[in-house]
Formats: sequence, C-alpha cells, structure tokens
Amino acid sequence: MTKKILKGVVTSAKNNKTVVVEVTRKFAHPFYGKVIKRSKKYHAHDEKNKIKEGQIISIEECKPISKKKRWRIKE
Repeated sequence: MTKKILKGVVTSAKNNKTVVVEVTRKFAHPFYGKVIKRSKKYHAHDEKNKIKEGQIISIEECKPISKKKRWRIKE
C-alpha cells in the first residue's frame, strides 16, 4: 500500500505540534471543460514545531494521531 502525498501551503502554525496545510487542486469540469480550482485544509503533525506560516511543504498519510490529524510532514 502506498501512502498519499500532497503538496500545499501552511496557513496556520499556531497550534502545538500541528500545522494547517491548504492543498489546492485543479481539474476540468466534467461537462463544460472549464478548469476549476478547489482547495481543502488538512491538519498535519509537526513534531518539532519548526514549520512556519507561508511555507510550501509535502504531507503524507499516516495512522490517526488525533481526532483531525491523519497526516504528517514528509521530510
């Protein structure tokens, strides 16, 4: 089983050992063909609190760490 890897921008690094990453994807509309942008926020685990807001990082899937955290920062 391969783990999913996503790339996004850190929007919040205020929580302890947690960062919020906004991942944007582009896709063509199924009928009209126009390119649409959609974004989603993920909570990722940052063990050493070294990630700052505005950084572009990669996150990978992992087992649940807390209620909302199912991703960790890929190094």
